[in-house]
Amino acid sequence: MSKRIEKHGLQVDPQLVDFLEGQALPGTGVTADAFWAGFSAVVHDLGPRNLALVEKRETIQGQIDAWHIANPSADTTTYQAFLREIGYLIPEGDDFTIETANVDPEIASIAGPQLVVPITNARFALNAANARWGSLYDGFYGTDAMGSKPPSGGYNKGRGARVVARARVFLDEAFPIDGTSHADAQRYSVRQGVLMVDDCPLDNPEKFVGYKGHPKAPTSILLRNNGLHVELVFDRTHLIGSRDQAGLADVVMESAVSAIMDCEDSVACVDAEDKVVAYTNWLGLMRGDLEETFTKNGAQMTRSMADDRDFISPDGGVMAVKGRALMLVRNVGHLMTNPAILDRNGAEIFEGLMDAVVTTLIAMHDLQREGGNSVNGSVYVVKPKMHGPEEVGFADETFTMIEKILGLPRNTVKIGIMDEERRTSVNLKECIRAAKSRVAFINTGFLDRTGDEIHTSMEAGPFSRKDFIKRKSWIGAYEDQNVDIGLACGLSGRAQIGKGMWAMPDLMSEMLEQKIGHPKSGANCAWVPSPTAATLHALHYHKIDVFAVQAKLKAGGRRAYVETVLEIPLATYQKWTEAQITREVENNAQGILGYVVRWIDQGVGCSKVPDMNDVGLMEDRATCRISSQALANWLHHGVVAQADVMAAMKKMAGVVDRQNEGDPTYRPMAPAFDGIAFQAACDLVFKGRVQPSGYTEPVLHRRRLELKAQRNH
Repeated sequence: MSKRIEKHGLQVDPQLVDFLEGQALPGTGVTADAFWAGFSAVVHDLGPRNLALVEKRETIQGQIDAWHIANPSADTTTYQAFLREIGYLIPEGDDFTIETANVDPEIASIAGPQLVVPITNARFALNAANARWGSLYDGFYGTDAMGSKPPSGGYNKGRGARVVARARVFLDEAFPIDGTSHADAQRYSVRQGVLMVDDCPLDNPEKFVGYKGHPKAPTSILLRNNGLHVELVFDRTHLIGSRDQAGLADVVMESAVSAIMDCEDSVACVDAEDKVVAYTNWLGLMRGDLEETFTKNGAQMTRSMADDRDFISPDGGVMAVKGRALMLVRNVGHLMTNPAILDRNGAEIFEGLMDAVVTTLIAMHDLQREGGNSVNGSVYVVKPKMHGPEEVGFADETFTMIEKILGLPRNTVKIGIMDEERRTSVNLKECIRAAKSRVAFINTGFLDRTGDEIHTSMEAGPFSRKDFIKRKSWIGAYEDQNVDIGLACGLSGRAQIGKGMWAMPDLMSEMLEQKIGHPKSGANCAWVPSPTAATLHALHYHKIDVFAVQAKLKAGGRRAYVETVLEIPLATYQKWTEAQITREVENNAQGILGYVVRWIDQGVGCSKVPDMNDVGLMEDRATCRISSQALANWLHHGVVAQADVMAAMKKMAGVVDRQNEGDPTYRPMAPAFDGIAFQAACDLVFKGRVQPSGYTEPVLHRRRLELKAQRNH
């Protein structure tokens, strides 16, 4: 690295200086000197408080560990009293309603799928931004959504006919016609502002909201149900449409209403070089000029951001519908530091503070242009891995300070609170209160929540196997409480209440069966792993009126309380067979290795990793956290011996090598087992007990930096 550049007491990597002064600052109205002075104030005023919060986590963890050792058979009431005594569990205050203002419709009033993608991959980021609209025909034809796998080779006429029939079933359910069916329709037309299917109107005429082309023979029809649009596209020359009596070439769904551009769990950003990649892509999205050129099937393609869609309204006027998902940016949490910037004492600054300053600065480009991301002048920052109300309040104060430095109105930045650490979930109401003028999002995160549960309760005893942890009562209470408290605090109609990821992108039929549970639970957004999954998941929001569900749930009162959320999912029956223990250990080891080898060697923070059965699962640091903590827990309590776990790690390294043998950039771990990636995976397991909150980041960052330094020499 070149010599650092001094900026108001900050020692900054030249790559970051060049990006900020050459690209991010121009056009914002903020001078470089004012920016660096403000940035330095954030680091030096708030950095010590950040450190104190992180140290408090470790103090509390030590108290909990000691209590479990001293009280191995204590009842739940005694445990809760102890947690209140040490300030881990605080009293719930009076009822209140959040005060968040200037929230975009995608957050407040439209329920729908939410994509999460690594911001370091420009192509993925563009795919997510453009996933506001997706082809239902493609979703059915190209996946197993209809129960069978997509065909190989050319177009299959029989499957195409099934796609058309399945889409017509959806149209009849969401947009029924008075007197006929979409399956029998010969012609769609607009007469005096009314959509006519043959000679019949819709049962609910108000669901017709626009069209293109001539009213007697429109090229597209725009419908809306439960707040989501559906576009019927007509073209008799289309492959499928030419076989359709009405010329219906496609059913285009409004799909990913919002998308989280992730700087955290799904990326591998360990230094200034990596952070500049992330920030550059965020800048392109906020300016609307991000492009990516790539080769696909031998052809060079360029992808850019989609335009808004123009239609003729039923009364003959002009209307526009947004062409892109509303974009949120996920910053890192409070724990990690990054060598991109050193403070006046030569210490790495907290990466969360750096993300907060830089991503907000970049979002100013959107705030200063028409037709961009936010129509209401807001910036949406998802803040993960916060422990309790004090840390949420710290995030609120951080953005207040940044807004003042950048000249933005207070509460321009809206916060998404990830309810994924136990100290947050058991104090959720007070966490929301701590940022009541900024909260635009709460979301459960089962994997991180489970990883934190294992680490927090490490001394309580051996935990159940992973699949059985999901069956314990605490998880249902955790999910219900997140919705109940969100509704009680007035989030409905003002903020998102979200649910977690569908982790199997190739299993869309199963997703269609199961993920409808999320809107049924009162969640007005839920995470999906791909644009296609967003299109298919949108079907659920046409079936379920989420805001009606929320109103019913709110009227019914609270269902879950902290008593159940605090039930520790320990193994109540430990007479596992040797084969059961071996399979659990190998399953965890394989998942860790499959993820870590790509993270360390290739800098890939999120990928589809084959499991032991070669089923592709979306893996990120949250999935790695739960697997590593599960093994650390069993080692700590003697369920397995270290030698047996190491044998499983080596065996599974061979499995992962085989699963990646088609990747020319892949570096095998076996038979030497001396590579940095294998060592990192072992660190996560054998040193997992002492990792801060059980997080994987300290090990992964250190080992990735080690590899990069090795390659640079």
